[in-house]
This record gives sequence, structure tokens and C-alpha cells, in this order.
Amino acid sequence: MEHEEFFNLYNHGFIRVAVCIPDVKVADTAYNTRNVLSLIKEAADHKAVMAITPELVISAYSNDDLFQQDVLLADVEKQLQFLIDETSSIPCIIVVGAPLRVDHLLFNCAIVMYRGKILGIAVKSYLPTYREYYESRQFSPAMEMVSTTIDLCRQTDIPIGPDIIFNVDNVRNFAFYVEICEDVWVPIPPSSFASLAGATVICNLSASNITVGKSEDRHRHIADQSARCISAYLYSSAGFGESTTDLAWDSDAVIYELGSFMAESRRFSKTSQVTYADLDLDRLAQERMRMRSFGHNMRHHRNYLTTFRSVRFDVTDLPFEGTALLEREIPRFPYVPDDPERRDELCYEAYNIQVHGIAKRLSSSGIHNVVIGVSGGLDSTHALIVTAHTMDLLNLPRTSIKAYTMPGFATSDKTYTNAKRLMKALGVESNEIDIKPSCMQMFKDIGHPFAEGKDAYDVTFENIQAGERTSHLFRIANLRDGLVIGTGDLSELALGWSTYGVGDHMSHYSVNASVPKTLIQYLIRWVARSGHFGEETSSVLNDILETEISPELIPGSAGGQPAQKSEETIGPFELQDFNTYYVTRYGYLPSKIAFLAYCAWHDKGKGQWPDVPEHRRNEYSIREIKHWLETFLYRFFKTSQYKRTCIPNSPKVGSGGSLSPRGDYRAPSDSEATIWLDNAKKIPDIKE
Repeated sequence: MEHEEFFNLYNHGFIRVAVCIPDVKVADTAYNTRNVLSLIKEAADHKAVMAITPELVISAYSNDDLFQQDVLLADVEKQLQFLIDETSSIPCIIVVGAPLRVDHLLFNCAIVMYRGKILGIAVKSYLPTYREYYESRQFSPAMEMVSTTIDLCRQTDIPIGPDIIFNVDNVRNFAFYVEICEDVWVPIPPSSFASLAGATVICNLSASNITVGKSEDRHRHIADQSARCISAYLYSSAGFGESTTDLAWDSDAVIYELGSFMAESRRFSKTSQVTYADLDLDRLAQERMRMRSFGHNMRHHRNYLTTFRSVRFDVTDLPFEGTALLEREIPRFPYVPDDPERRDELCYEAYNIQVHGIAKRLSSSGIHNVVIGVSGGLDSTHALIVTAHTMDLLNLPRTSIKAYTMPGFATSDKTYTNAKRLMKALGVESNEIDIKPSCMQMFKDIGHPFAEGKDAYDVTFENIQAGERTSHLFRIANLRDGLVIGTGDLSELALGWSTYGVGDHMSHYSVNASVPKTLIQYLIRWVARSGHFGEETSSVLNDILETEISPELIPGSAGGQPAQKSEETIGPFELQDFNTYYVTRYGYLPSKIAFLAYCAWHDKGKGQWPDVPEHRRNEYSIREIKHWLETFLYRFFKTSQYKRTCIPNSPKVGSGGSLSPRGDYRAPSDSEATIWLDNAKKIPDIKE
């Protein structure tokens, strides 16, 4: 992939779409059409591949009985011809609303055109005739149409009906369906069946008037429909200029993808406007493939689904070349919500999932004591505060937590001090075991050079310390009738950053195993800010958050700096958590993951993680992103699955997934990483 092609959203399974809301004049078809044309040109210049308009936009919606006037209907066709001629050189799919007379009846239609050709015409299925609506006075529903093709604007045999799916053959996973306004408000919208029949993008041309609270109802309907259909949903409604004889309008355009809000227009705008969103078609395809119940639903309705017709075409002159980065916000921390209002709610849920996981295990086992190693680092800190809360929930004394700090050859003064402070502040039973003597005995027993005074800081030197700590914890658990609480997190499992077996890999219950490092950091910060455990505990927690992440297995400098910095070996956890999410949750190509990472991380001032000190706010070049992604791919697919295959029980916490073979992820322990690394070669290796 050429450098310029890589930095283009269309080469990574995305498309840019536009919802155009022009201001209109009732029954002034020429004015309306020229405003539509202006917005379409604007959308095309902004590299959108599709642009939709409101319902009946050529004539305006609020014509009432004027729709039965021949002069209006004739002028609509005249303006459609003008629009076709004027857009024949514009590489943008256009969906425009207009009234059409077919089989001596009048229908509310959406004309789909591309480069001067009418590809097909969608017809409104359900006409509202209640409260302020009287559409059936002028229009007929789609079921009353006899014809399946019509001639229009000097073109013949144009497919027409409510059963057409438009397949864009040269854009992967791009198939769209058009429904009109009321269609989405019925119990089973036509788009439900269209999605089962293959449509990934739903367009709704609406003219919905506004009343107090109605916008919220729209959002709820559109979000739910896009989630149920595993689709993107584009919704347009009427803008300024519709008749206010008895109703009002708010220019509302809304775009959702798989239940996630993407974009909305400026409501109550007096001027025309275009609302854009970058849609991830790969996400939709991946989710449908994974959610097998979607396929089961297809099978249940297969007889009806075969009645859908398909219009197939290619789009030409797509902006595949040149830089076109995503305008869509890509969260740097996909496990931590960007929305401040939801962030605390997620922390509350994640925290309590872990608490109740331990509570159930203790209740079912009849054991009231837990044993936990406390290092003064992030993972053991979080496991300890979760366990302390569990004891409060179960009305057990916190002294039921048998906490042990076990300094070794590389334990720093800072982590040692913080471990002691934290145990004291929480009121757990505080213990200390110096593991150096037992490690020295092991060195002697196996003939390791360190026993002879040599600085042999190899993997054996490291793992003996990790193994001695875990061995002590298990035997203490036997002695004190307790369960060993594991502290290792999702980030370490993904990278294989643990000592297998008798090491930090093993425990009786692993409370953090589906919580990534970035979320653990925020959860600790959330607990500290809440003051739940008191000011002293919060002070210690904040100090721990500022500690360099290190396994502390190799002695550091005399100044107390650790010799090992985990992120220098396996990469920044914020990047590796990003990679973990998109590999395990969506199975994306490495090249796409790198593109997403670049969009998220190349600008230091963009999308910052809340409460992160300025000196820890990072940015990454594409070269750095590629380097650490290759590290991730090799470790995740080639060298570490055997550790994940036999991890202890642990509760699944986030929708981003778990790596437990009994939960979200099952994979062979002896697979190859070659094809992933080959794809990663497509990522540019340039210094920006």
C-alpha cells in the first residue's frame, strides 16, 4: 500500500456519508432543487460517497392537497431531470425525496441516482394517518403499487418498490436500503428485513415535524434500530421553510452506527446544512459474523428475504488517493468511555463486577480469608482495594485479607513503602516476607551463577523471584485457610507478560484478568477521587499511579530507578491496549488498526484521557505505531496463547472482551503470526 493510500479512510473499510438538509419553499421546486444541488456538491467536495436529503424535498413535505395539482407533479419531474443532468459528473450517490405518480396513484418516493443514472426508487410502506398526519389523503402505500419498474426522466425500466437493496460492488460491505419516515416507527420496520437481506446502511428520508421531547424519541428509535439491525442508520428530517400553518420543524439530521451515536445537525437552523459521519463497514460485517443469532434470524425469515431485489453497481472516482483521515473520533482508550457522564457509571459497574466475582467465589467455597501479594504497583493495588470492598460487602473484617509484601532483589524503596502504606491505610492484615533467602537457596540448588556472586540477571533470575512469591502465597493459603487472589491484568495476558505456572500467572481466582492496564489506572484514580477508603488511602493510590510500571526483577541504579521498564520492552500499554481491543473485539486487519491508532494518536492535543498529567500525554508517529503493533502481533499470536489457555477463573468485565478460553477467546496455543505480520508490512515505515 502506497503511503498516500494508507492515510485514506476509504482504503480501510470506512465510507464518508452526508445528510443534507436544505432550507425549502413550499411548492417551489426550482428553489428546493438548487439548494439540494448545492449541498450535494458540498458533500462531494468533502469526499462523501453518499448524500441523502429529507422526505419529499423537491416539492417540500407540507403541501397537503397541493400534491394533487398536476402542475406541481409535472414540475417535480422537470426538476428531477435538472438534478440528474447537473450531477452526472459528481461521484456521489444521491438519495432525494419526491412525490411520483405511478399506476394512476401518488407515492412518496426516494430516488436513488448516481452519475446521471436513476438506479432505483424506494417507496414509503407505511403512511401515518393519526394526530397531525393525513398522508393517506394524498398518497398510497407501497403495497398498492402494481408496477415493479417505471420510466422516468428519459430513463427506462427503473426498479421501483419497497424491496430494493443497492449493492456497491467495489466498496467492501457497502449495501444500502432506503425507507421513509414512518417506516421506522412501526413494530417491524422494513429495514429490519432489509438488514437481514444484506443491507449494512439504512437511509431514512423523513420530514418529521417537531414537538417537545420528540427529538429524544427519534434518537432512541434510530439508536435501537441500528443496534438491532447491526447497521448504520442515516436519518434526515425537514428543515427551515416548511409550512408552519399548524406544525413546526427542526432541521434534525441524525447518524448512528450499531447503536453508537455518530453525528447530529444543528437543530432549528435557518440555513441549509450538511452533517457528515465516517462509517465503519468492517465493524458491521464483523459483528454480524460473530453474532450468530443474526444468522439464525435470517434463516427464520429466509422465504421473505428472497423477495428482495438487488441493484448492483460500482462507484467510480472514489477518493482512494490522497490523505483523508477520519473525522470520526477514535478513542485513544477504547476500554474507558470518553463521555464524562458515562465514565463514572462504567467505573462503578466494572468495580462492582469484580467485587461480586470475589464475593460469589468466597460464598460458594465457604472460605472467608483471602491471600494476596502486594507489590506497590498498579495491578496488586487494584486487586487489593477490590478485595477490601468485597469484605465490606460480605460484612467480614478487612483483616480477613492476609496481605503480603515480598521484597526481592530489585524492589524499590518507593513500591515497598507504598505497599506498606496501602495495607495499613486499608486496615488489612499486613505481612512481609523477604524472598531473597529462599531465592538464594533455589539458585544454589539449580547451580545458577548468581549463587556464586555473578550478576547473571537472566530469565531464570527473574522467574525464580516471581515463582517464589507465588509459591509462598499458595502455601500461606493452605496454612491460613484462604484463597489466593491473582493480580495480573488483561494487558499482560495479551502480551504474555507473566511468569507461567508457579508465577504471577497462577492464583485461585484472578480478579483483574479481563481488565486492561489503562482501565485499571482509571479505576484506581476513580476510587481515589471518590474518597471511599479515606484520605490516607487516596493519597497512596495517587502516588502509586505516578510510579513507573516495572516488574522489579532486576536490580536498578543506586538512585532507585528501576532497571526494567515494562513499556520499553513490550511497548506503551496505552497503545497495546488499543491494539488488544481491535484485535480481539473486531478482528481487524493490522493495517486498519494502525490507521485507527494514527488517527487517534498522531496529534498530542487531540482526544486526551481525562485526569492524565500533562507530562504523560503522548503522541505517536506511524513508525512507532507500526513497531509496537508488530511487537504485539508476534507476542499475541505466536508466543503467549499457551498461557491464556490455562488461566484461573476470572469474571468478564468489559464488552471489549476477555481472553479466558471459557469466556470470549478460544485459540490454538501453537498458531503462527506470519499472516498478521505480513499484513503489518503494508503500514508505512516513515519518519514524520
